[in-house]
Amino acid sequence: MRPPIPGPKAHKALLDRLRRLSRSLSRKMKGSANRRKAKSKLAKLHARIAAIRSDAMHKLTTDLTRRFHTIGIEDLNVRGMMANRHLARSIADMSFFEFRRQLDYKAAMRGGLVKVADRFYASSKTCSACGHKLEILPLSVREWTCPACGVVHDRDVNAAINLKDMAVSSTVSACGEEGSDPTRKRRVKPASAKQEVSFVPV
Repeated sequence: MRPPIPGPKAHKALLDRLRRLSRSLSRKMKGSANRRKAKSKLAKLHARIAAIRSDAMHKLTTDLTRRFHTIGIEDLNVRGMMANRHLARSIADMSFFEFRRQLDYKAAMRGGLVKVADRFYASSKTCSACGHKLEILPLSVREWTCPACGVVHDRDVNAAINLKDMAVSSTVSACGEEGSDPTRKRRVKPASAKQEVSFVPV
């Protein structure tokens, strides 16, 4: 299995500079030229963070939809995760909603499928080897051993395997095959190089 893909974490990387510019702005006199300059610098930094995040997201979703016909993801409770003050900043920095939106429309454009697991699907707590499900698995536990078959799991790798199996099985159930034909039919006609077409997410 491929190693996890690290996010750009642009906000975290530029957080010290962001704080410094924010403090500088707060110290400037309202209506002054220096305040306008400080405000402009802060706005440019926010725009840079957004651009880095957007660029990385587009590259990742384009690569995934080009290489894979069927992609399995989870319907995460992002609002609930944001309530955790220890995770909120990192979660906001990853733009999960935008990731899913881009996957949806790019997969549709290329004739692929995005299968979304139910929010209560126990991808991390279910053993991908034997199917045994743990009752409790705290978020702090990153590795666990299945009490039924003894297989040692990395939490994230195990969840990824379960999501892959879910996506494949749901495709088989719907189509009678895995749908891995490299000559798959596109669901949306690709635009020519000289046309501008807006695609609506599925």
